[in-house]
Amino acid sequence: MSGEAFMRRAIALSRERMEQGSGGPFGAVIVKGGVIIAEGWNRVTSTNDPTAHAEIVAIRAACAVLGSFSLGDCEIYASCEPCPMCLAAIYWARLERVYYANTRADAARIGFDDDFLYREIAAPLAARRLPMIHLLADEARRAFDAWEAKADKVPY
Repeated sequence: MSGEAFMRRAIALSRERMEQGSGGPFGAVIVKGGVIIAEGWNRVTSTNDPTAHAEIVAIRAACAVLGSFSLGDCEIYASCEPCPMCLAAIYWARLERVYYANTRADAARIGFDDDFLYREIAAPLAARRLPMIHLLADEARRAFDAWEAKADKVPY
C-alpha cells in the first residue's frame, strides 16, 4: 500500500466511525513495514473518555500488537493534525513520522480548537487559564530519587 492508501484508510475511519456515533471525525492508522498494524478512531463521546482520540487509540492498539511501549519503527497516518495530547503521545511512543490530512485550522473551523491548547502550553505557568499550583515537591522528589536508584528499572 502507498502513503495515500494509508491516509485514505484513516480518512475513511474518521467518517465511518463518526457516522456510527463513536465520536468526532478523526481516524488514524499505524503502519510498520508497509502494513497497517493498528487503527484508531475518535471514541471520546462513546466511551466518555476525553483521551480516546484516534491517535491515542491507534497507539494503544499498536503497542498491544507489538507487545512494546516503543513504536520506533512505525509511522502514523492521521486524518487531522494531532492535538497537543496526541502529539505528545506520538513523541513518547517514538513513532518515526507523522502524516496528516486536515490541519488544526480546519479542526477549529468545525469547533475543535486545538490551537487554544497549543497556545496554553506555550504560555508561562502563571499566565495559563488553568491554575497550576506547585505543592509538596520535596516529598514527591523522594519517589524520583527511588526511581533513579532502582537497579531493575526499565528505562523509557
